[in-house]
Amino acid sequence: MIRKSRQTAQEPEPAAEPVPDTADQPAAAPRTRTSAIDRAVQILDALQETNRPITAYEIARLVGAPLSTVYSIINDLVEKNLLARTPDGAIWLGSRLYGYGLTYASSLDYLAVAHEEMNRLSAQVGETVQVCGLEEGMMVVLQMAEGPGHFRVTSRVGSRVPLNWTASGRLLVGHLPDAERIAYFARYAKSSPTARAETRPNVLARMAREALDARLSIQIGESDASVACLAAPVLDQAGDCVFTISIVMPEAKALQSTERFGDELKVVAARIEARLGWQRRTPDPAG
Repeated sequence: MIRKSRQTAQEPEPAAEPVPDTADQPAAAPRTRTSAIDRAVQILDALQETNRPITAYEIARLVGAPLSTVYSIINDLVEKNLLARTPDGAIWLGSRLYGYGLTYASSLDYLAVAHEEMNRLSAQVGETVQVCGLEEGMMVVLQMAEGPGHFRVTSRVGSRVPLNWTASGRLLVGHLPDAERIAYFARYAKSSPTARAETRPNVLARMAREALDARLSIQIGESDASVACLAAPVLDQAGDCVFTISIVMPEAKALQSTERFGDELKVVAARIEARLGWQRRTPDPAG
């Protein structure tokens, strides 16, 4: 699970060029019309993924839309404070989105519990701890507590990473039926920058189930060289993985203390479940 605003571990995909305006040209073939709402969402996603203010031209290139269309939607969103312009004219997320985010977060009681346990674990192990969830076929970092040392991970809150690159990603779909897990990985698995992440759907589906059964998933150097992640699932009463809690650390440290960190993660995940009244399992005595 690994960072983006100090930039994401996710391998950047080549961006498309802006689509030229062709209002006065006959269409060569029928095309599906993209709604203004879809375009607005694409613009917001592009800003989240780049994690910095960018120009309207860059946005048009990233979403593959006509520049005039992007300008029109940006102007509307700026007027409503959903987007903002920086002093140099670049586009960034607007203040109104912050209010929406706070309202949404306050409605998720489990994140309050997870946040408390995440900070407690980070202080205990002296490493970065993250809470991660599933969003549109990607693992997303929901919360993060940075460790006190010099080691810094590349993912931040809001970073999205392909499921097959991460320890958490496999756990998040581990509860699905076999056929659904295979189909999920067939659709969303991607090659990682290190080329070490598994991409075969059948193998990933088996690994995901085994990790969920073990209540522990381990990823070492699959998305970022010399970076490791250990994750434990937090299961609801139906046995579904709602989110994960994970420790991100240098590869060498993980190899030396895999059992210790794994045991601590499982204890914390069990405690979160107990506090939420979800599926209960006996915590390891190490906690």
